[in-house]
Amino acid sequence: MSDEKKVALVTGAGTGIGAACARALAEEGFRIAVHYRSSESKAREVADKLPDAFTVHADLAVAEEVDGLIAELKERAGRVDVLVNNAGYNRNAPMPAMKLDDYDAVAAVARGTWYLTKLVLRRFMLRQKSGRIINISSVVGHTGNRGQSAYTMVKAGLDAMTKSLAQELAGRPILVNSVAPGFIETEMTEDLPDEIREGIVARIPQGRMGAPEEVADAVAWLATRASYVNGCVLHVNGGMYGG
Repeated sequence: MSDEKKVALVTGAGTGIGAACARALAEEGFRIAVHYRSSESKAREVADKLPDAFTVHADLAVAEEVDGLIAELKERAGRVDVLVNNAGYNRNAPMPAMKLDDYDAVAAVARGTWYLTKLVLRRFMLRQKSGRIINISSVVGHTGNRGQSAYTMVKAGLDAMTKSLAQELAGRPILVNSVAPGFIETEMTEDLPDEIREGIVARIPQGRMGAPEEVADAVAWLATRASYVNGCVLHVNGGMYGG
């Protein structure tokens, strides 16, 4: 057990933005808990390249698995100083065609994020009297996006949770913020048809999609140096939307 080195838990850290956040926070000196649901080999690959990192598994949609994740963190690390709620899930469909099961699958991960945050607060941060919570939301939670009514609803709710939780924790040295990425070059966007990609890029003043590392830079700043930023939604989208 390592009780002295600060620990950052990054959910969905096997790929994309989550993996970039894990690497950026490791560079800041954190011991990283690399969470995954299904990308075990990729999560282990990320952890193997970071000093003293370790993987943790849980399906956030299952409360009992979140309980088990907290117990494992208690045993293996003894603390959580930074929580990056990056894990998410999406099913695209126009609202009239979307099935209730599709909505429930998207919303279940949001429910799990809420529950994980609650437990991290109770078991670690409130006892430590310190912490940073960083929620990875999305530009589409502010602009909307066709075929993503459930996903945009969840992401907008995540930013609302950020603002509410920051108020609940007023007077305590625990800061809560969101980072809302725009369109980022990840596995989710690499297979976009050329015409759709071109349409997206045309809406971005910087004329390109972002890199996961550019989102991770903002997360690392909030986790370490942003001592007077609280209840904020930080937009990282190349000028596509300013908030």
